[in-house]
Amino acid sequence: MLDLLNDLIWSKLLIVMLIGLGLFFTIASRFVQFRYFGSMFRIFAEAFERKPGQLSSFQALMLSVAGRVGAGNIAGVSVAIMLGGPGAIFWMWVVALVGMATSYFECSLAQLYKRREPDGTYRGGPAFYIEHGLKQRWLGIVVSLLLLVTFGFGFNAVQSFTVASSLHDTFGVPTLVSGIALTVVIGLIIFGGIKRIASMADVLVPVMAFSYITMALVVIGMNAEHIPATFAMIFKSAFGLEPAFAGGIGAAIIMGVKRGLFSNEAGLGSAPNVAAVAEVKHPAAQGIVQSLSVFIDTLILCTCTALIILLSGVYQPGADMAGVVLTQTAVAAVVGEWGRVFVSLALLLFVFTTLIYNYYLGENALGFFTEKRMPVMVYRVLVVVLVLWGSVQDLGTVFAFADVTMGLLAICNLIALALLFKVGLRLMRDYDAQIKAGVASPVFDPKKFADLDLDPKAWQTPVDAPTAHAEVGDRAYQR
Repeated sequence: MLDLLNDLIWSKLLIVMLIGLGLFFTIASRFVQFRYFGSMFRIFAEAFERKPGQLSSFQALMLSVAGRVGAGNIAGVSVAIMLGGPGAIFWMWVVALVGMATSYFECSLAQLYKRREPDGTYRGGPAFYIEHGLKQRWLGIVVSLLLLVTFGFGFNAVQSFTVASSLHDTFGVPTLVSGIALTVVIGLIIFGGIKRIASMADVLVPVMAFSYITMALVVIGMNAEHIPATFAMIFKSAFGLEPAFAGGIGAAIIMGVKRGLFSNEAGLGSAPNVAAVAEVKHPAAQGIVQSLSVFIDTLILCTCTALIILLSGVYQPGADMAGVVLTQTAVAAVVGEWGRVFVSLALLLFVFTTLIYNYYLGENALGFFTEKRMPVMVYRVLVVVLVLWGSVQDLGTVFAFADVTMGLLAICNLIALALLFKVGLRLMRDYDAQIKAGVASPVFDPKKFADLDLDPKAWQTPVDAPTAHAEVGDRAYQR
């Protein structure tokens, strides 16, 4: 049943929706992800600013990268190559490049429709822009349930399986023992809340990401003469010109899209939940910053893993090897057995932050339709149980379960984004107009969007700054 559902969702619907809508968003927005690519780093520098008690844009970015960077970058890439051949990497790149535009719009809309909580923090995400933008609360509830099941249960089981199999391959630790250890750790941390999670993420994520990239550069550097041939193999395999690999172009596309979405989550509806909690001057600025996390995840980290595997010479078409074990074996083949240990430790850090991130997304989704304490406690118990369950399952079962719920969630979110695209485009043009007028740091003025169902507590009308700004239709405001 899982295989049938996955075939219907991924080979019939999501390939068209993800790539098709991503291309539409890209073209209709005049390639927003590329127009503002240079600005991402300037906005990134401003993102360190935050008000007391609020998350900064940088922390929100690190939190979303913490969620994206995990088993998908190490095990997911390996699975894509094993089942789809090297060409799957090309289609992962395609999904990421067009997905940057999708991520821009979903995160901008999440910021626009966010709500201020009684404690002064923010809450938002797909369920909120569906309820307040589309006026369809029932669909918001469906999306929240899918988000809860996908991340709180499905993805946490995948992460648990990946780290348990990695530790078993490297140190001989029984998978059940690893699962028990993970359940104890996550059980102790999930009571700390989003601020504690963010405070750990903005330290751990840069450290683990740069360490992994450094290792990849070492492996790539030691095999530099084979890089051109490897890229040629990726491109040829992507279009079915290397029949020796997997199932040809069809398998390459399906696995590239599937594992690409699993890794970077662009259009999935997860990152907007985190993007909405940041304190920013303009919703579009957070959309730009969040596009950068898709680039970091897939174009940099997933490519690093792919090159490690393909340059090492370990990969053989048709080989039966667990995802993370293939990556570890590839690193060990180049730098020695200590590389296997390094990948296990890097994965442990990746999974640690991702487990907590996944838990938060589930609890945030649960809070959309109930404020009662008991459902939260039941959810926490189920998360712990699923982490333990995932550690002792097989690769096929864990990924198949996560793929079905992820696919259904993506379909609902992409439909909502398509229906709200005009609002997102209007928001983008407001930001563009201020930039064109010479405003260095555009500020959102809710009066220009008075026809929308926005939270007045989240967005207050800015006060004119003493320095004059150019007139662009309405006056450009600065807080």
